[in-house]
Formats: sequence, C-alpha cells, structure tokens
Amino acid sequence: MASVVDVFCGAGGLTHGFVLRGFNVVAGIDNDNHCKFPYEYNNATKFIHAAIEEMSAKEIDALFPPDQVKILVGCAPCQPFSKYTYKRSYRDKWQLVEKFAELILAIRPQIFSMENVPSLVTYKNRSIYQSFISMLEPHYKIWDDIVFGPDYGVPQKRRRLVVLGSLLGDIELLPATHEPKDYVDVQAAIGKLPPIAAGEVCDSDPLHRTRGLSPLNMERMLQSVPGGNWADWDDKLRAACHRKSSGKTYSSVYGRMRGDAPAPTITTQAFSFGTGRFGHPVQHRALSLREMALLQSFPDYYKFVDGNEQDYSFERIGKMIGNAVPVLLASHIAVTIERHLNQHERT
Repeated sequence: MASVVDVFCGAGGLTHGFVLRGFNVVAGIDNDNHCKFPYEYNNATKFIHAAIEEMSAKEIDALFPPDQVKILVGCAPCQPFSKYTYKRSYRDKWQLVEKFAELILAIRPQIFSMENVPSLVTYKNRSIYQSFISMLEPHYKIWDDIVFGPDYGVPQKRRRLVVLGSLLGDIELLPATHEPKDYVDVQAAIGKLPPIAAGEVCDSDPLHRTRGLSPLNMERMLQSVPGGNWADWDDKLRAACHRKSSGKTYSSVYGRMRGDAPAPTITTQAFSFGTGRFGHPVQHRALSLREMALLQSFPDYYKFVDGNEQDYSFERIGKMIGNAVPVLLASHIAVTIERHLNQHERT
C-alpha cells in the first residue's frame, strides 16, 4: 500500500490526478484557506490550513499511515520564478523550494515529485534549482525534465518542470500519450458549454460565468480575430502604450484564442481579456471560470465554491485554477509512480 501527502496542495489539481488513479491521498497542506472546500469536497480527504515553513517534518510524517510506502508531492509556489510575476513580495518564496527539499530529507518518502515553472531551472543562475537537486541527489535517483502539456492531453500550451525522485531505483516519467496530430484543442475542451455573453452567468453551472467588458473593450473584442492580438484593431482602439515602438513587444495581450489549437498557458487572470490571449474563439468575451478549469483539465464536475453567490470571486477562484497543476499531467505522474511501485514489488 502507498499513501500520498500533497504539500502546497491548492485547490487539488495534483491531488485529483492521484485520486483518479486510486491512490490514497491522506492530506493536503496549503496556507490559503479558500482552497479547503474544493480540496476536501472533490477529493474526499483532509485539508490542513498551514504554511509549510511553519510545520515540522515530524508533523507531516505523522500523516502517513504506518507501514505504507510514503509518497510526498508538491508544487512550491512558482510566482518567484514565473515570467508573469510582477510583485517583488513573491521573491522571498524561493526559500520554499529549499524547504521542500529539507522535508524530503527528513521524512524520507520512498518517492517524491515536484512540479514547477521551467524558469526555476535558470532563476538566479540555476543556484536555487541546483541547490535543490544537490541536496537530494546523494540519496535519491532523480529524473527531471520540462514537459509540454498537450503531450499529456492537457488542452493548453503549458510547459512545466517535473521532478521525480525514488529510493527504490531509477525512475522516469512515462512517454507522452499524445502526438501533435492528437492534441486536444480549445473547441474540444470547452465547445460543449452553453454560450453566454460577457458579464453573464450560466443558469445550469454558476462557475460558467464571465467578466463584463467596457464599451471600449467590447469594440476591441469585436475586432479581434482568433490567434491575433491588438495589432488587428483600428488605430483608434489601441492603447497608448501599444502605439509606441516599445509596445510592439507585448504581442500576447488582448487577443482571441484559436479554437483549433490548444490554449495559451492559463494564468490566474485568464478571465480578463487584457491579460493575455484569453478571448473566446467565437463568443465576444473572455474565458469563463469553468472554461479556465476545463483548459486546466479539471473535470467538469469539479466544484470550487460551496454554493454562496458572494463566494464567486473571479480573483480568488482564478488564482485557485491558474495556480493548479493540470489534472491530466498530475494523473500521468501518478501512473508513472504506480508502475514504478509495481515494478519494484516484482523485483
């Protein structure tokens, strides 16, 4: 038997991938208490509201049932390393990567997995990531690589760093499940949802709701084409910053997604037309919260709110969705660990 503890669990994207593969996830830990409902409701397991840096390895180790294989997984907050980060307050969170390594060494799980943004590998001249690997390499067989979401059925062009470590022997992420000709596109992922206008809420699914658009942004939306950006608009609709030569570098904002290709990387602000190429391919609005979740490969039954209308905050739920590990990638990691365990049970 094997049990899993998920640190930095958020709303449960990584956990749900393991749950779908039949793993016993005994607890998730996160410092955002808004994640408690979606984590516990969808995964039928315990959420612990705590900051990892304030928990001891002994406390976390005690969560594992005795005499079972321990699997410790997590995605240390990636804001310090992300190209989308603008807040200096995030810069101190790189220490959580080292904290995760310290927990691994103290708890000694048979297997660990970490998922993070690719730029962690190059942040501060690789020193943070190299320190993480150097701490663990004397004890674990480690595999790491940058993977591409569509290769695993995720309908968005998300690249992520995946790290696997095992005390049992060599471990490697299983081969991709999809080739470019088989990639899941935006239309396949969200095309069956009922159409709604900007600022509307679907009667049958309160998570399928969209932000309203100002009259100016609606004019811009009407001139936006799939795969395009603000350069497709009449000059009078362009923002002042985009009229400058320096503004030409901001090519990935104010655009529509293509329906026949995977989506761009879903961020915490993907419900906003102006923060990326997050316009719906054919409807005149930005993505709904449900569409964001589906493009992150959350199942359509996944609930983020316990039914109270006032709890449907775009910022709060957008953060839960955008920061999550895509469920299908998590499931592929879980399958890899499952087969690794089965292999070593037979030897």
